[in-house]
Amino acid sequence: MGAEKLIKDFQAIVGAENVMSSESDRHAYSYDSAVLDPAVPAFVVKPVSTEQLGPVTKLCNEHGLPMTVRGAGTNLSGGTIPHPGGVVVLTNGLNKIIEINEEDLYAVVEPGVVTAQFAAQVAQRGLFYPPDPGSQTVSTLGGNVAENAGGLRGLKYGVTKDYVMGMDFYDVNGDLIKSGSRTVKCVTGYNLAGLMVASEGTLGVFSNIILKLVPPPKASKAMMAVFSDVETACETVAAIIANHIVPCTLEFLDNATIRYVEDFTKAGLPTDAGAILLIEVDGHMAEVIEDAEKVVNICKKCGAGEVKMAETAEEREALWTARRNALPALARAKPTTVLEDATVPRSQIPAMMAGLKRIAAKYKLDIGTFGHAGDGNLHPTILCDNRNKEEFHRVEEAVDEIFDVALSLKGTLSGEHGIGMAKSKWMEKETSRATLDYSLKMKKAIDPKGILNPGKIIGE
Repeated sequence: MGAEKLIKDFQAIVGAENVMSSESDRHAYSYDSAVLDPAVPAFVVKPVSTEQLGPVTKLCNEHGLPMTVRGAGTNLSGGTIPHPGGVVVLTNGLNKIIEINEEDLYAVVEPGVVTAQFAAQVAQRGLFYPPDPGSQTVSTLGGNVAENAGGLRGLKYGVTKDYVMGMDFYDVNGDLIKSGSRTVKCVTGYNLAGLMVASEGTLGVFSNIILKLVPPPKASKAMMAVFSDVETACETVAAIIANHIVPCTLEFLDNATIRYVEDFTKAGLPTDAGAILLIEVDGHMAEVIEDAEKVVNICKKCGAGEVKMAETAEEREALWTARRNALPALARAKPTTVLEDATVPRSQIPAMMAGLKRIAAKYKLDIGTFGHAGDGNLHPTILCDNRNKEEFHRVEEAVDEIFDVALSLKGTLSGEHGIGMAKSKWMEKETSRATLDYSLKMKKAIDPKGILNPGKIIGE
């Protein structure tokens, strides 16, 4: 079928104004936040109701059109780079919060709802939605589920998968599949909602998502611990956890990151520090006071030169604003920013940091490291210029070695950024050939024509 006839068929489903085929529109949706080559789609479709998702998916399947669902495109692993000549289906028009249930502690949302806006509306009802990815001001909940997004609060509260109670999604035939429930317990059939989490659009097209909500903490205390070297800071992370204290947030910034962030934010960070830990404990007031005192004592015992407590809400917010600006600050330094998320068991953070230091020296690269130290999720960030082919070849070799070190420490390729296209070549190294074959068989059964975001995760 010709492109013009296909466009008319899509227009009949979503309206002429919601099918975009101009060169500028096609190029605008040809890339995501990963450092990968773009791929230009044939056209872009923007449903304005979830009911339109089924017919759109069915039409793509009937004509064997590769289909990539895209929220805000903030993902960092190539997950929303479309198949050349395929169709991009935008979900940012599906942005209704259908229900916030204060009695039973859940919400029902469409996939295009912006994460931070949802969390704010939940907070207005006196409830709490903990997942807080760094891109939360623009990222959408459908994308969070598709990537199993994490965030600063993952240590204590978990990640997106821990809040998905159920989901309606469309299969390749355009049929609506229902999974999960609004109840706390549900074992009705296979855990299809769980299967959809982290599937990166390769197994179905999300419609409505049911998310768990929790009561907010009664109190919190935030602090900054300053260290003369990275090793001591890393050992302190392990010591805090070993003492059975679980902060809601336990973040790490090395000296390079501190300097770039301070230059960017003027937050008052100690630029001469080898590393800092940003720590917050929360819960009931008595518990918070006790845990904060314990954390301060542990930090000092382990060698912190200073532990500064945030005394006001403004000081607390300044700390977390500085941390959330780590990536933007680093990105200003060089034309290209290669952000990874090698994740290791918490006890192996010192060894991982030592490995990163060695790799930076070996390949003569500028690597700033920050991340969620409390759950072992580090973000080594290589600052470079991918127009310099010789330098970027060293970057690629360094990334290979970063993953080798993480896996040797019983870690994983990705703690929260997903696999997409960027990391699919390493999947067998972490799992096994049988694991990939099993996944491919499942994918083939669910999506016989391979239209759902082809080439992602398992590289089919």
